[in-house]
Amino acid sequence: MSKFRNGLLAAAMMLAPGLAAAQVPGMTFPADPYTASSPLSRTHVPLAQRIAHGADTSRWEHHPSSHNGSGPLDYMALFDGSGKTAKFNLGVNLFFLHRGMLLPGGGIGEHFHNYCEEMFVIFDGEAEYSIDSHTSVLKGPAGAVARLGHSHAITNQTGKPVQWMNINVGLLPHFYDAWNLDDGRVGAPKDAIPQFIHMNLDKSLDKPMPDFEGGKGTAMYHRGLDPTAFYTTWSYVDHLVLPPGVTAGPNTKPDMAEVYYVISGDGTATIDGETAEIHAGDAVPAALGESRAFVATGKTPLEFMIIGIARDFESKKAYMLTEENRVRTGPR
Repeated sequence: MSKFRNGLLAAAMMLAPGLAAAQVPGMTFPADPYTASSPLSRTHVPLAQRIAHGADTSRWEHHPSSHNGSGPLDYMALFDGSGKTAKFNLGVNLFFLHRGMLLPGGGIGEHFHNYCEEMFVIFDGEAEYSIDSHTSVLKGPAGAVARLGHSHAITNQTGKPVQWMNINVGLLPHFYDAWNLDDGRVGAPKDAIPQFIHMNLDKSLDKPMPDFEGGKGTAMYHRGLDPTAFYTTWSYVDHLVLPPGVTAGPNTKPDMAEVYYVISGDGTATIDGETAEIHAGDAVPAALGESRAFVATGKTPLEFMIIGIARDFESKKAYMLTEENRVRTGPR
């Protein structure tokens, strides 16, 4: 019996990240998977190295197409876990965050993900979105999520570049899958009313939120997508605007990691007591249990898209039943 128990313990140690380095046949685990500063990590990485910067278009790589899509796009990985991008360590299954543009005629071909969820966001202009082969035109700022097992595509059939972002959250850590359908969706029939889940991040939808999450002043806010929009632990996408001088936080969320993408404006971010300047195009990670606070320091509002991902499914279910979620999601 003792040998059996010892065998179970050894197997558990091989599978548990952060324990002694070990190998499972056919699989290799890093000695220390935590490469960035957070309550989960062993070493501190300065906040400046954890913030991703996407405003420098010279760093965007040109691609003739993606997933056999309709044409070219330029983009870069803000985060992808490769160690070559910003050192996020959220403690959740964010697989990647891409920032770029769809060039005229450019797009991403229709494809499935069965073990991850993905969302294309456009910040300006318009693009043709397809979910499960239903196609509609969305005007930015907007986005549409492809849930587990649902196909999606996007194409820019206008004469102007469209600012674009791609967010991918996995069901399993560090696991990505895709099944291409080799269809760029060019000329697909359009539904006047989108027949798929989508969001609008337009400021006209924002409502005043005094002293947002412990801050000072009145922020403007609305929830773009709530927890029911996702099958994974992805929990929400929010829109937040801090007028000049207004602050948000500090606030700590033990079971919810967030990425604050700066759509426009300038300010500061303070994550667990460490402060850095932030500007349009930056993505600021706040890990599980890290305090987070923001100040709009510029002459124009500081505008965010906030991506919230729960620790696990039990944490997500608990959040769904909170008063905060009910208020922010609004009536059904």
